[in-house]
Amino acid sequence: MAKEDEYDAANKPLETRLMRFIWRQTRGEQIWLLFVIIISMVPYFLILNLPVKIINEPIQGVGFETATATQTFFDLSLSLPEFLGGAGFTLYEGMQLERWPYLIALSCSFLALVCVNGLFKFYINTYKGRLGERMLRRMRYNLVDRVLRFPISHFKRVKGSEVASMVKDEVEPFGEFIGDAYVQPVYLGGQALVAFVFILQQSMWLGMIAVSIIAVQMVIIPWLRKRVLELGRQRQLTARLLSGRIGEIVEGITSVHVNDTSNYERSELANRLGKIFFIRYELYQRKFFIKFLNNFLAQLTPFLFYVVGGYFAIRGTLNVGQLLGVINAYKDLPTPINGLIQWDQKRVDIDIKYAQIVEQFNVTGMSDSRLQAATTEKVEPLTGTIEVSNLQVTDDTGSVLLQDADFTLPVDGITAAIGPLGSGAGVMANALAGLVNPSAGRLRINGSSLTDLPQSVRGRRFAYAGSESYLPQMTLLDSLLYVNKHAPLTEPDYSCLIEPLHPRTELEAKAAGNTLLNYYSDWVDYDAMGISGPDEVLPRLRDVLDLVEMDEVVTGLAMRQRLDPEETPQLCEKLVEVRSTLRQRIDGSQLANLVEVWDRETYNEHATLAENLIFGTAAQADELTAAGIVENEYVREVLSKTGLDRDMFEMGIELADTAIELFADLSPDNPFFEQLNFMTPEELEAYPPVLLRAKEEGFDKLGATDRNMLLQLPMNYIEKRNRLKLMDASTQTRILEARKMLHDNPPADFTDAVTAYDVTLYSPMESVQDNILFGRIAQGVQNAQEQVQEAITDLLKEMGLEEEIFSIGLQFDIGTGGKRLSEGQRQRIILARGLLKGSDLFIVNRGLNSLDQRSQERLVKKVLARARGDEGLGRPFGLLWILTAPHIATEFDKVMVFDRQRLKSYDEPSALQENDDLYRSLVS
Repeated sequence: MAKEDEYDAANKPLETRLMRFIWRQTRGEQIWLLFVIIISMVPYFLILNLPVKIINEPIQGVGFETATATQTFFDLSLSLPEFLGGAGFTLYEGMQLERWPYLIALSCSFLALVCVNGLFKFYINTYKGRLGERMLRRMRYNLVDRVLRFPISHFKRVKGSEVASMVKDEVEPFGEFIGDAYVQPVYLGGQALVAFVFILQQSMWLGMIAVSIIAVQMVIIPWLRKRVLELGRQRQLTARLLSGRIGEIVEGITSVHVNDTSNYERSELANRLGKIFFIRYELYQRKFFIKFLNNFLAQLTPFLFYVVGGYFAIRGTLNVGQLLGVINAYKDLPTPINGLIQWDQKRVDIDIKYAQIVEQFNVTGMSDSRLQAATTEKVEPLTGTIEVSNLQVTDDTGSVLLQDADFTLPVDGITAAIGPLGSGAGVMANALAGLVNPSAGRLRINGSSLTDLPQSVRGRRFAYAGSESYLPQMTLLDSLLYVNKHAPLTEPDYSCLIEPLHPRTELEAKAAGNTLLNYYSDWVDYDAMGISGPDEVLPRLRDVLDLVEMDEVVTGLAMRQRLDPEETPQLCEKLVEVRSTLRQRIDGSQLANLVEVWDRETYNEHATLAENLIFGTAAQADELTAAGIVENEYVREVLSKTGLDRDMFEMGIELADTAIELFADLSPDNPFFEQLNFMTPEELEAYPPVLLRAKEEGFDKLGATDRNMLLQLPMNYIEKRNRLKLMDASTQTRILEARKMLHDNPPADFTDAVTAYDVTLYSPMESVQDNILFGRIAQGVQNAQEQVQEAITDLLKEMGLEEEIFSIGLQFDIGTGGKRLSEGQRQRIILARGLLKGSDLFIVNRGLNSLDQRSQERLVKKVLARARGDEGLGRPFGLLWILTAPHIATEFDKVMVFDRQRLKSYDEPSALQENDDLYRSLVS
């Protein structure tokens, strides 16, 4: 029953009034806080009253007219009202103290009350903070929960960056306000009321003055703040639009470059920033004027107290203790009054922001939360047929995307769908996958509505691979396993955590209305993958990645990864052994012409000048740049001693001259720049004036900055690659001499920055492949890279390291949107995810459209063999493939032919070949 209540609450629209939402969710906590606040008013009043008593009695001597006079301290007596008889009760008669001890006792009591009052404030503020953060957590969770249930079509009208901005930034102020929503007016109002009562108790006239000034504040300030609130709303809207526009620029950066619209984007950005600037500027002007006025009114009251109160004190109708008490009480009065004004304005501001959130997240057509309920129970396979009757799909503009589709699709059938783009084939696939909602017609499976199936069934028994190739940022391994993470299946494992989980984690999650499904459990459905547990994941992934022709890519990714010997000491030791074995095989074999290994006594002609000079790697990432080497004092000293600095200066002039002559007229994105390894297109623009000054002034007179710019160019020069004949045997010999000098007696900062090449050690700053090679692949030799990689792969297989290397490749971070992989690789990964899912029906909607037709045909045939279970290749499954290469349709058992948003024919390929002209025209 409680679970049903949760589902009902989740399915309701967001509460339109924030205050009502806060009260409904935090009623118990708010009542408790109100009780604590009322109790805290007692010590607050006593703090105001005690200074008057201290000044009048022990200091001025009231009640101590004789030397032996005493006063009662800590007398605890209670008296009933007159209408109840007026009886009195003495709980404690107190102590009789002389003047000096009485002063000490009252002062200590004051200090104790200050501490008690401070503890009340600490408790109230901490409790409010926790309450606010808990509700902020609930609100963010609820908003993202609603995003997960938005209809797919709604995402065409919203920008991801705007939704993220609303969830992250725009609800942030709610956290602070939620804790104050009901408590703050009571707390501040209580403080103000106590102070008013105390002031009125001392002097009616001074109390009336305080009331008058505060009434003016509470009328004028809110009126002035109305425009401030409107400006705040405009600032929020314009900032959200700016966030969305920047997101569009990032997503469409390719279009900006190829169409030369960067300056248009800058102009639009400047226009948007200008609007925001003037909104914020007016906001600041009004805000600080209100602050000035508020401060003036707050200081006007003490002025009147001094004048009027002083007059009464001179006349004797008000004693000094009372006047000081009034002034002391009013000193604390503006704070709660201003707080109440600010609270009210903040409430209005938050209401405006909350209304915008409600408008954006109360979306029609959201999925029922019950359909997304997590289940750890095994979902039985789907069998039978999917019956589609009079299916019609329209978009949000009313345009017809598919109409009058009637067919029966066997769940385990091998079916293709062909047709031009916009023919309706892809829409049909999306409707079956639940990505679009039919505007008319029925989708049924074995008599039940397909659209009413919970995601635990539809999301496990159906697999889908579309033409979209977006992948969230994570490792390749996590991306492949993502489609099988439906529900936690094991007890949580916290061994991966650096710090232990907070003991209140589960309690706070429950209090905030978050899911209690444990993130640290194992969520992977190994049974669906056709394996028994995590130990069999790697072989299963290799099998599927081999099918989609990504296994070599993963191995290649592994070869480019860096390993830390401290984290993987055994593997790094084994790779050093592989290096030794490879060096033995290189000697005297054809590999000797493909790889030049590092040798302290020889110059590696296939490595850069910098690599030959330093003969090592950076001890930390990105330390040994060309500019960094040139600017290193120790390196410059060695270059000067050997005369290499002047030779490199002349080489730099030659390289700059050549680069400017060949590349100056090319656009920065021209592919020819890939051949320019010693200079970037951006740097090229800076060199013409440097080159002119260098030719006029020479090495000795040229400025240090210009000289260093030219000296760093040869650092990336490779004679075998660049072939400009700038590196002769004598220069190589002097570089070897400089190398020896660098490593003979280096200073500490150099040894800390550089790890010298050592054939017995694994270098953490080099890739796996570079560590195995311990050298460089020959430049300019055809297929050298492929031959060397093949030799390394074969050697890794021989030494039993293939699995470990493959697992390293799976740890590759695919980047934002998976963009560190090519589009074709992303589509292959998405196809592999569908195969790993173990579904009953795999829907592929133009899923390989970025590949050439030959690759598509090859992969389709492989997937077909797997779907049919040929040669025992896994469990058979149904397949519906919307093809971009229609001629492959002949490989399927049945084919749907779509045209102009209609299903034209549906039959076996042979029958269609004989009777259907449209089919023949598409596959020919």
